[in-house]
Amino acid sequence: MMKDKTKKKTSAGQYISIVLFMLLGGILGWTMTSYVVDGDYNTLSERFIYIIVMLVFLYMSVWFHIIIHEAGHLIFGRLSGYEFASFRIMSFMWIKEHGRIRFCRLSVKGTAGQCIMAPPPLEDGGIPVVFYNLGGVLMNIFTGIMFLIFYYASGQSKYLSGAMLMLSVCGFIVAFMNGMPMNMGSVNNDGYNLLSVLRSPKALRAFWVQLKASEQSLRGLRLKDMPAEWFAVPGDEDMKNSIIAVIGVFACNRLMDEGRFDEADSLMSHFLETDNGIVGLHRNMLICDRIYCELIASNRSSVLYKMLTKQQMQFMKAMRKLPSIMRTQYAYALLSENDAAKAENIKAAFDKCAKDYAYPADIVSERELMDIAWEKYSLRQEHAGI
Repeated sequence: MMKDKTKKKTSAGQYISIVLFMLLGGILGWTMTSYVVDGDYNTLSERFIYIIVMLVFLYMSVWFHIIIHEAGHLIFGRLSGYEFASFRIMSFMWIKEHGRIRFCRLSVKGTAGQCIMAPPPLEDGGIPVVFYNLGGVLMNIFTGIMFLIFYYASGQSKYLSGAMLMLSVCGFIVAFMNGMPMNMGSVNNDGYNLLSVLRSPKALRAFWVQLKASEQSLRGLRLKDMPAEWFAVPGDEDMKNSIIAVIGVFACNRLMDEGRFDEADSLMSHFLETDNGIVGLHRNMLICDRIYCELIASNRSSVLYKMLTKQQMQFMKAMRKLPSIMRTQYAYALLSENDAAKAENIKAAFDKCAKDYAYPADIVSERELMDIAWEKYSLRQEHAGI
């Protein structure tokens, strides 16, 4: 039943996204068609060139508004008392490290960008959350209105007016997709997160912990070295709130970092079997950690088979450049496939990723977990007389 409920939540957000993209395509398609049909062209090739130029500009418009959206979080976050921590577009990421800005790479499935801000201190159990969460939406709306004004002022220039209309429509669509509370599949959007925080004082504190832990991790502090009270396991009822559910995920991650694998596996199993607010991305990451725990413990092929579903394998393939995914793949190559050469190739890819990875604390932790997998493999080889 839990699996079906999760699918329904995911599908609702995805269906809305599809409708919005269809709306965007319809409006822009109608715009281009009107220009192509009614425009003043000397040859058929001129019409074709116009279509190509507009399609390219459509692609650029979407990414422009993604950048504007994340910049909105940065601007309104600063105005609300937050400090810059990181800014990411696609896999290009800039982080604040020891007072300086450093470039690195990080790709997260289901997100085109992300701006993380270090929160101000909690005062009376609260911090400003509205403008930080909706900053991106407000910037998209503002630029959408601005480009709409430019569109009406552009006169008869078919290229300029077409470009302005695309930028305007894209702005409003991106604003709606992020502002209308919904689950977008693997993650929740800004409106959904804000609604979750405003509904519960516990969620507000959890939101603060989430940002604070991310800030500390960017600075090189491991989860196991952060205050234990940040990661107190929420009750099942509280876990239904998506923001509080992140703390539950962090609690599992902290147990992994502490080497308490049996406890981590038990808690992850509980979360995965109950109806709660853990988003798809985090669910898949928890399964990945459970696979690792199984590999270094009982290593039962039947249990691994049940966890390595088609969907989970697709997820791990899509996220194969994340250190935690590579760590589990490394352990699987050694302990399930008994393929040291394959494991060595995965480790080489891990070392390459580690050079400019955004979260140095994660690299240290994952190396330790890979070492544990190697030790288990070596012991089994010795017992087998190899």
